[in-house]
Amino acid sequence: MSNRSLSAKLSMSCRFIAALLILLLSASCAASSTPDKDKNDHAVTTISIMAPLHFPHPPSAEMLARLEELTNVKLDINWVPDGIYTDKMNTALSTNSLKKATFVKHTDYIFVKNAIRSGSFWEIGPYLEQFPNLRHLSSDILGQAAIDGRIYGLYTERPSSRQGIIIREDWLDELQLGTPGTIEELYEVIKQFTLKDPDRNGQNDTVGLADRNDLVFGAFKTLSSYFGAPNNWGVVDNKVIPEFETAPYMDTMNFMKRLYDGQLMNADFAVTSKDMQRDKIIRGTAGVYIGSMTDVQRLSDEAKRINPKARFTLVNRIQGPEGYRVWSIPNYNGLYLFSKKAIRTEEELLAQLAFFDRTMDKDTANLMRYGIEGKHYRMDGDQIQLPEETSQLRVTEVNALYSLMIADLSNPNLLKVAEQETMWELAERLSADNDKFIVKDPTIGLESKTYDEKSMELYKIISDATYKYILGQISAEGFYQEVDRWKRSGGSLMMSEYTAAYLGKQPNG
Repeated sequence: MSNRSLSAKLSMSCRFIAALLILLLSASCAASSTPDKDKNDHAVTTISIMAPLHFPHPPSAEMLARLEELTNVKLDINWVPDGIYTDKMNTALSTNSLKKATFVKHTDYIFVKNAIRSGSFWEIGPYLEQFPNLRHLSSDILGQAAIDGRIYGLYTERPSSRQGIIIREDWLDELQLGTPGTIEELYEVIKQFTLKDPDRNGQNDTVGLADRNDLVFGAFKTLSSYFGAPNNWGVVDNKVIPEFETAPYMDTMNFMKRLYDGQLMNADFAVTSKDMQRDKIIRGTAGVYIGSMTDVQRLSDEAKRINPKARFTLVNRIQGPEGYRVWSIPNYNGLYLFSKKAIRTEEELLAQLAFFDRTMDKDTANLMRYGIEGKHYRMDGDQIQLPEETSQLRVTEVNALYSLMIADLSNPNLLKVAEQETMWELAERLSADNDKFIVKDPTIGLESKTYDEKSMELYKIISDATYKYILGQISAEGFYQEVDRWKRSGGSLMMSEYTAAYLGKQPNG
């Protein structure tokens, strides 16, 4: 064979071997890259949450994408309108279809206590020390929400009381009325708003007070504070008694009856939802709203779309027979609980807790609270400036995320707002002022087995009787007959259990 032929054959062989090596290397690279890709895909944790929606729209897709990017998770959030949240949450609880993290309102906590005690939710207390933010949560607030000394939930923080009065300020000016400072002055404002044509349209089409079918977060309980009633329970001669056995509770019913009989409030208040109540304020058919003062921002924004001249003001100090008083709840508005059905392993639980811990960091917390710099807010030095022209954009795109924020009031990572007197900020300032005269529930932190088992059916006896008295369907004697029925049905036992727990907690108990 010639040298040329041999050389050609060797050259072909080399090219073949080189090509084969390239193919083998490519296959090897492809094979080695596949696990890494899978690994990266699985590194993105899915955070599933059931949360209340307090605004017309959930957060924008842009906001959720930013939040996912910052926290390195995929969010699966079931936003449930606040008005139907309790029903949806209870349905999910009873059908074992809870999300990994489920918000439970303070007022609904009673519904889940038995489920917690039966092991349906993770006890998270032992894990909190592993996280840089969660480890600094308030031990006092965690203790307020603890069950049998164990911590199960991450709390959404709130002031002790946001309760107060939202009033159409332009109507006050039109009728030359001052802001009310006493119960009787409040009555007079409600009366004048009904009778004196405050919107100056020449028609008898307004009522003073818009109320709803809620004796707690509607007008009744706040009014009862002004009259001097205890907060759910009082202590007389070292005995725990219910609020409805006190004279101020009857005074409150008589005040409401006076408004109802005088047609100074919506006649259908006993069957009016919160949305219907809000609609009366927004459309200008009522001028006084008694409840959470932070509702004022949304009421004002929506009312101005219909009537640009609508203006609102807030009152939190109403003097009653015992001075300034307002009822309070524990310093958590609700809790995020973690379902053992949805979260099977400790590793999954830690991933869910890590997400909530991350939401308290500076970049994430300020995104959730204020939105995107340059679009929803501007910086003024080291403070946040919230332009009026972006107010509606924040409502539409950002504000719903507030429901996901835990321990926000005491979070040092949240930036301060440069201009403090938006309606929302005024409401927060007056809520802080409420701390000076709050009325606490003496049974917070105490246990009553009967309360856990029967409180809802027993409460219905009293709530029905309260409405019937205000509507004129029963007399005072009839009301107290219902109180006696409450006692026979388990109320007396509940009082005894709370009294024993209360005395046991006292220094000399």
